[in-house]
Amino acid sequence: MAGRDDVAFDRRRALQALGVGALTPWLATSCARQPDRPAVRDIAAIGETPVRDIVRPRSTADIVRLLRQSQVPISIGGARCSMGGQTASPGSMHVDMRGLRGLRIDPVAMRARVQAGASWRDLQDRLDPHGLSVRIMQSYSNFSIGGSLSVNCHGRYVGRGPLVNSVRALQLVAADGRVLELSRERQPEFFAAVVGGYGGLGIVTEVELDLDRNERIARSAERVALHDYPGYFAERVLADRDAVLHNADMAPPDFDGTVTVTWRRSDDPPTAVERLVPRGADYSRQQTLIWATSELPGGDGIRDRELTQRLLSERIVAWRNHEASLDIASLEPRTRRFSTYLLQEYFIPVPAFLDFAREMTRILRRHDVNALNVSIRHSPADRDSLLRWAPVDVFSFVLYHKQRNTRAADRRAGEWTRLLVDAALDCGGRHYLPYRLHATPTQFLRAYPEARAFAALKHRVDPANRFRNALWDRYLGAASA
Repeated sequence: MAGRDDVAFDRRRALQALGVGALTPWLATSCARQPDRPAVRDIAAIGETPVRDIVRPRSTADIVRLLRQSQVPISIGGARCSMGGQTASPGSMHVDMRGLRGLRIDPVAMRARVQAGASWRDLQDRLDPHGLSVRIMQSYSNFSIGGSLSVNCHGRYVGRGPLVNSVRALQLVAADGRVLELSRERQPEFFAAVVGGYGGLGIVTEVELDLDRNERIARSAERVALHDYPGYFAERVLADRDAVLHNADMAPPDFDGTVTVTWRRSDDPPTAVERLVPRGADYSRQQTLIWATSELPGGDGIRDRELTQRLLSERIVAWRNHEASLDIASLEPRTRRFSTYLLQEYFIPVPAFLDFAREMTRILRRHDVNALNVSIRHSPADRDSLLRWAPVDVFSFVLYHKQRNTRAADRRAGEWTRLLVDAALDCGGRHYLPYRLHATPTQFLRAYPEARAFAALKHRVDPANRFRNALWDRYLGAASA
């Protein structure tokens, strides 16, 4: 465990070791500059953002020195899995956090202290030998932990809600180079704004997380009518203490029913040999299947036969870490030369579930959206973060769709996306921000009225607006007005 990348749990010692008083010499190799063309492209690959430079720091001390030596605008990126440029701003110095991957585990306290550039899979590799598992994360393990914190991600974990619910503390480098330790007890207002703050207030360098036990879980699936789903979830899933993971899928073209998938604790032996999904696996079959369902005549039948029926008929028992270590490559197209796959997400108060589902279906069908599926999850209300996407208990609707790689196609997507945003707002809901920035500033402010408080805090701690990205370039002015 010893090594220069290990991260101490003692917060006072961590600040002493990595803070201003212990800066390492500034060497050309300590903050490696990327030789490639200075532009940042995220996972959607629809466009790219030209930047002044790209640097990859290797320590908190590197970041402190970077901020103190220059006053240029800063953008921050990790795995770059956002889809609308939320990791870059034109002309900024882009800080690629993937050089900070150190982590330390306390198996007795069931906590991990992780540098922000590490991926969830990096953490899982270290947790599994201890019989531990991540408490809350996305469904896929490729995302960086700092990036996940910046969007306050969530997953399929029953009753757990957003990532903030498992965050004990975080370390942040502010605009003036100060190294701060934030938590619910220590500068709680700042802590609440940083989690889900999309890198607008500083650079998160470390995150301290609560963990859970790894355990065997068994998958079951069944069809449930759309109008029955809220009651089914409340009675059969949320009230079931053994339910660990859950989602429900609505399939095109009618979106009139759900296929529910629940993983429950089990004492049965695993049917999957691996404890974690193998790295670098071949997903060509899955990629071909997704292409066929989205492009070929009869694609809906292919989906039902090859995906839905297998879910309904196959009982799988796996380790929790195996199901949590899924690779986003399984959802990727073979090429993005002609088309790209995108996500959107809408958080809807539980009582408005059916109203939104029906209006969403009407919009998708009227605009002939090439929707592959809509996945439904649940979250209890978020009581901790400022820019919360779940001010009340919500169902989330995750739309997975395909569109051509043209400006005209993106403009058309913007039109029907704004209709979906209005539909969510009319139901008292909100849209999620890591995706294409199609929502208008007015829609953004209506969805996130707390953005005014965020803008006021940013003005205090970052008065020169150093920390920037496409999201804040588009919406911060409306929040500041």
